[in-house]
Amino acid sequence: MANPSIIGNDPGKPTRPFVFINAAMSADGKIATIEHRQTRISGSLDFDRMDDLRASSDAIIVGIGTVMSDNPSLTVKSKERKDKRCAAGLSENPIRIVVDSMARTPTDSDIFLKGEGKRIIAVSKSAPPEKVRLLSNIADIICIGEKNVDLVELLCVLKDLGINRLMVEGGGTLNWGLISNGLVDEIYTFVGNIIIGGKTAPTLVDGEGYKSDFCSLAITSCERLEVGVLLKWKVNSKL
Repeated sequence: MANPSIIGNDPGKPTRPFVFINAAMSADGKIATIEHRQTRISGSLDFDRMDDLRASSDAIIVGIGTVMSDNPSLTVKSKERKDKRCAAGLSENPIRIVVDSMARTPTDSDIFLKGEGKRIIAVSKSAPPEKVRLLSNIADIICIGEKNVDLVELLCVLKDLGINRLMVEGGGTLNWGLISNGLVDEIYTFVGNIIIGGKTAPTLVDGEGYKSDFCSLAITSCERLEVGVLLKWKVNSKL
């Protein structure tokens, strides 16, 4: 595990963006079905809340698994919010980033086809050069890490690019990589009123998992939202 690059080591010069995870999960902690298929967990109010979070972020990051299974566009939906960003001199959408160690992102993904704005694909040095070349025609490429994208170094690069507020929209593998490296500041989870089940169904955080010395959270708010509950957590630093 890499050494964490924690925001606020030097209060005057953060080394990475402020990072928060936003996700909807079932009452049993699943974010998709056993087929890795996204299903509607929350309602219109939560979708609007998520859209507001997107509009207020400098960038949105997802893992390649989310792109392959859900094909998200990661765009801001509200015209009012898009207009507000443009009036502030920003693109109507935040920068959209995919962590894709082996450059598997399909070139016809909605992230490329829908909405204006910059796209970044983060790959490792082991990614097939031809696939990287194809993606470089439609996105900026950051090559960092040997076999897998080095998330600690990636966030330092994103900070240098002027990204100060980074929204994470999954999935469970990326969430684990960020949390286990001490790279997450807050987590927002909408817990819906359904049970999905399945021991292989993706959860909020997958990956290798802790055996001890677990990541601890401090709850900052809890509110009923439609047929579920919205929980906001602060991640407690281990340093």
